[in-house]
Amino acid sequence: MRVTHKIPAVLMLLCGGLVLAAAPGRPAPPVQPQPQAPEAVPAFHAQAPKADLPATMSPALFVDIAVQNAYTVAARVKKVLYQQPCYCHCDQSQGHGSLLDCFVSRHASGCDICVREAFYSFEQTGKGKTGAQIRAAIINGDWQSVDLAKYQKPLPVK
Repeated sequence: MRVTHKIPAVLMLLCGGLVLAAAPGRPAPPVQPQPQAPEAVPAFHAQAPKADLPATMSPALFVDIAVQNAYTVAARVKKVLYQQPCYCHCDQSQGHGSLLDCFVSRHASGCDICVREAFYSFEQTGKGKTGAQIRAAIINGDWQSVDLAKYQKPLPVK
């Protein structure tokens, strides 16, 4: 007798649960995308140096033609590289103060970012851009558009 009283109660609970599950609920509030924090700009020098800069490593130390060319152009535009950040963030990992430090050491020889930024700085210097203008473009990511294919042959000697 007790079992027969429990069956209707269980059925009512199950039916009530089904009704609640099928009932339209409140729409969920729209998910707002979280703003991304802007990437910190790596270390650089705001002005051209007043003193002499250290020499970049000799291009002859490297086998890869593109790397040789990167060290060649780095030597030609040292004052500009001194004013540029390096987006491989070697300021954090290597203690570099600017893009120039990558070419004073062997670091750039194994870093596509350093190489591209150096070629970009060189190209923009040839177009008459200032260090500050080049830096603004590097921060904007324009260095990523450098075509490395044109640097696969030795550069003309100057």
